[in-house]
Amino acid sequence: MLALITGTGALPSVVAREQSSSPMVCALEGYAPDELEVDHWFRIETIGTLLHLLKQRGVTDVCFCGAIQRPSFNPLRLDARTMPLVPTIAKAVKAGEDAALRAVIGLFETRGMTVRGAHELVPDLLPTSGVLSKTPVPNDIDMQVKAAEEVSIEQGRADEGQSCVIRKGQVIAREDARGTDAMLRGLLDRPVKPMPPAGDDPFAAAMDFVGDMLDDAADWLSGPVAEARAQTSGGIFFKAPKPGQDRRIDLPTIGPSTARAAIAARLDGLVLEAGGVMVLDRGEVVRLLDEEGLFLWVR
Repeated sequence: MLALITGTGALPSVVAREQSSSPMVCALEGYAPDELEVDHWFRIETIGTLLHLLKQRGVTDVCFCGAIQRPSFNPLRLDARTMPLVPTIAKAVKAGEDAALRAVIGLFETRGMTVRGAHELVPDLLPTSGVLSKTPVPNDIDMQVKAAEEVSIEQGRADEGQSCVIRKGQVIAREDARGTDAMLRGLLDRPVKPMPPAGDDPFAAAMDFVGDMLDDAADWLSGPVAEARAQTSGGIFFKAPKPGQDRRIDLPTIGPSTARAAIAARLDGLVLEAGGVMVLDRGEVVRLLDEEGLFLWVR
């Protein structure tokens, strides 16, 4: 029996729909999947009970699918079955996101369950190599892609996001915890930092705030990155897995919302690592990009 451990978005319902029998759907509290009825809600503080329930139900395979941000953790809500797991979870979280994911996988595997990637259960999610759009890839793209690959390796080493935007050979946006679409939307305007709380020394707080703004302005108004960012169009969106990551969990995904965000940001096109990025509703993604003249290259 298959269980889906889900977050938000359309991926869980796509995986569920493609199975010959209905999987058990277990969702992290606060992260409801799109168009999918949840059989069991859980928290990080009750993951021990979730593991016990899955064994009771005869679950043999699990698939992690859907988006989450780092969930909160309240020690007061720990249940008895999760208490023995706290040292393992705490150690993994301190080591970074990838280590935490590997630790979670280990919790399921040590109980005899096989962790399956969404792309294993729905192979069509991984597009084949090549240019999928009508718009061809520009001849001068090699410099852009090389810069993107270097940024991807750097982000992977720092345990950060899986995508970036390159323009004129310069990185002008990097994915963070907010996700891919938020990164692309951020290209449309420059967010204003809020004034920090004054605390015991309001003057010092104000000076720190002004200093941060001046530093940002210096970065913004000078140098090749600033020149690239100042352009209102052009550049590529690049997405790939982190180097060495376990591809059974947190494999990068794009969909129609990503295509719309890239169009709104007036990019030239999207470059995806072959075999490493899933595409939801591929037909719609290609249609949207074709309508606006953006390319989609799986390489």
